[in-house]
Parts: sequence; structure tokens; C-alpha cells
Amino acid sequence: MKTNLGLLDRFIRLVVAITIDILYFNDTLSGVLGQLLVVLSGVFVVTAVVGHCPLYKLVGFSTQKTTQA
Repeated sequence: MKTNLGLLDRFIRLVVAITIDILYFNDTLSGVLGQLLVVLSGVFVVTAVVGHCPLYKLVGFSTQKTTQA
């Protein structure tokens, strides 16, 4: 699996995931919307750690800088 997420993209995903989790566990977000956002934050964490986003691959998009030799 080739990485298609750059460092800034990965960092932003982690920050958004942490923010969602903090808001959910402090009962600022609740209900079905809160639960869906927690699931989305889990997806953000996994994609940030792995460095690959299947949706980016599907649309042919990448934030990973390529080096040319």
C-alpha cells in the first residue's frame, strides 16, 4: 500500500480526531451525531497512522510529496 497522505494532512487528521473525541467524552457532542463523529475520528486516526486514504486513491488524489531522482 503506497502512502498518499503528507505529513501536514496526517497531523490535521490526528488533531481533528483528538478534538472530536474530547468533545464527545466531555458530553459536548452526544447522540447519533456524536457517535458517528467518534467513528469518523477512528477512521482519521487509522488513516493518519497508516498514511494511506482509500478515498484519496479512489479519486486519484495525494498530498504526499513525491521526490524525483
